[in-house]
Amino acid sequence: MELKTVETPHVPVRYLTGGSGPALVYLHGAGGVTAADPLLAELAKSSTVYAPFLPGYGDSQECAELRDMLDITLHYWDVVAALGLKDPVLVGHSMGGMIAAEMAAVAPGDVSRLGLICPAGLWLDDHPIADLFSLLPYELPQVLFHDPEAGAKAMSSGLNMEDPGFLQTFLVQNARQLGMAGRILFPIPDRGLSGRIYRVKAKTVLVWGDSDRLIPPVYAQAWKRALPNAELVSVPEAGHMITIEKPADVAAALSRLG
Repeated sequence: MELKTVETPHVPVRYLTGGSGPALVYLHGAGGVTAADPLLAELAKSSTVYAPFLPGYGDSQECAELRDMLDITLHYWDVVAALGLKDPVLVGHSMGGMIAAEMAAVAPGDVSRLGLICPAGLWLDDHPIADLFSLLPYELPQVLFHDPEAGAKAMSSGLNMEDPGFLQTFLVQNARQLGMAGRILFPIPDRGLSGRIYRVKAKTVLVWGDSDRLIPPVYAQAWKRALPNAELVSVPEAGHMITIEKPADVAAALSRLG
């Protein structure tokens, strides 16, 4: 994956790109994305992938003008326009799925194919979603991965997640990233999408890990009810970070979009 920059009305946007084939825009979750992300590599086998960073992620600039869900949704449409793309496949993971669904609701005529990987955006009072903002690094693997031990190694590159040096670096980066993500996820990831989701007209594939402990599979059924024509693909032995644990399975599911 190559790191590039594109100008938008509010802020220069850093994005990863690679592969060949039809255009696919990938919107990352609250944890961000890197050039080594295994799902991007899988998607790049059949698509030209564009993975823009939300401002505040990676080495991108922060952007105070993006204050709420509508601002962020329109910002990503500005990114698509700046990249010169018309009707790309739109894929989002977790927070990115929430944004992708909002994009499809705001501009239903501009999205014909939508891939949502365990997206945030809906809220069930009987099944509250865990508060990422209150968790320490060593607590995250248990919530995010089917295999917490392997997840901890993936998140820390083999370093001790309770080591003060690792903790300091992680918390500084996390504060910067979640400062932006919090505008749509805090205190709960619900910005009224349930009242707009009927506007989504795109062919949609939902992908969910059976072991997702952050946004549990009961939410997959809620999304299926909200998007009755969507196809739901459940993946065994995969948690919320299904993009790392089962990237080939996710890519295979998304290939059903055509």
